[in-house]
Amino acid sequence: MRKTISYFLILLAVFLFSPAVVRAEDCDQQYNCTEGSDNYENCLEKLEGCWQGEVNRAQSEANTLQSTIDIINGQIRVQSLKIQQTAAEINALEKEITELSERIEGLGISLNRLSEILIKRIRESYKQSRLPYKNNLFAADSFNGFISQYRYVNVAQEQTLDIMKKTELQRLTYNQQKDLKETKQAEVEQKRKELQSQKNILDSQKASKDNLLKETKNNESVYQQKLAAARAELAAIRGIVAGLGTEVKVGDIKEGDRVASIIQGKSACSTGTHLHFEVAQNGNRRNPFDLLKNIGLIWDNIDPARNGSGNWNWPLNDSIRVTQGYGSTSYSSRYANDIHTGIDIVSTNATVKAVKDGELYRGSMACGGGVLKYVRVKQSDNFDSYYLHVNY
Repeated sequence: MRKTISYFLILLAVFLFSPAVVRAEDCDQQYNCTEGSDNYENCLEKLEGCWQGEVNRAQSEANTLQSTIDIINGQIRVQSLKIQQTAAEINALEKEITELSERIEGLGISLNRLSEILIKRIRESYKQSRLPYKNNLFAADSFNGFISQYRYVNVAQEQTLDIMKKTELQRLTYNQQKDLKETKQAEVEQKRKELQSQKNILDSQKASKDNLLKETKNNESVYQQKLAAARAELAAIRGIVAGLGTEVKVGDIKEGDRVASIIQGKSACSTGTHLHFEVAQNGNRRNPFDLLKNIGLIWDNIDPARNGSGNWNWPLNDSIRVTQGYGSTSYSSRYANDIHTGIDIVSTNATVKAVKDGELYRGSMACGGGVLKYVRVKQSDNFDSYYLHVNY
């Protein structure tokens, strides 16, 4: 009993006297960033760091529905701050461009005036060079007159030369300012594209949160069920690619030949009808979008749209609907806490076709209390293509 009391007192002391941890809701209070202030952008960076720390804290906690929502909320706040930072950068660049435009206009006016003066001076110098006393002492009325005239011509020439130098310097400055303005304008365009991309990510994060709450009905047990299913599928896919599945060789197959059909409805480690298509090269996963052709895909998920950039035909007939892409997706980041190693696609036609020539294998893998069926095509180019959630 005494040990219990002592332990409780130690915990209480730690709680009372330990330095306070900055919580997410305190970040905005700690860094009250005011737009237009001198340190606005620096303040936004510190605020972003504070919120990123909150995301890291939530990720280190137990994987619960609330911690996942906390992570998404933190990511939304971080993304919002990035948008504010980019908008501030655009405003600063636009201000610089306005100042450069005014400077260029002034330089242009000054350059025009110098050019007019220079042309006038050159004309006068030409006239002076035609006078008889220019090179003839005897043409002058007197020696003093010759000296005065000679000095006048020299001074005029020096002034002309000085104006020529000023004009050239002004011209160089004018061109430099124009080049700088064009550079700034290109930066603004790039920042605007970056801003739009950031807004798309923000919209995706918000939709991810809404879908998560809709799917789980804000119920922890439902969330844990989905989490377990996602983890089981991920483990099964890793096992299949690692060669741990039970496989039977069928024989040679040609590109475009039928290899299977998509299972309709729910199946082992699958919540609904879809084909999980995955590719590995020498045992290393590859992004299928880098290999498949660019076609008229239907992008049916909240992540930024992608398309193929390679020359492989797709394993399904048109029209193909993508329900989950490759990499860190809204679904994989919420449940599996890992990348989605393939792509999930659906078509009105359930026929699955080989994307390349090779040897066909039919396989199965235990997954989520059931059996996940798949086929593998061992291609002659050191690629293996996998087709999951199918019937033979």
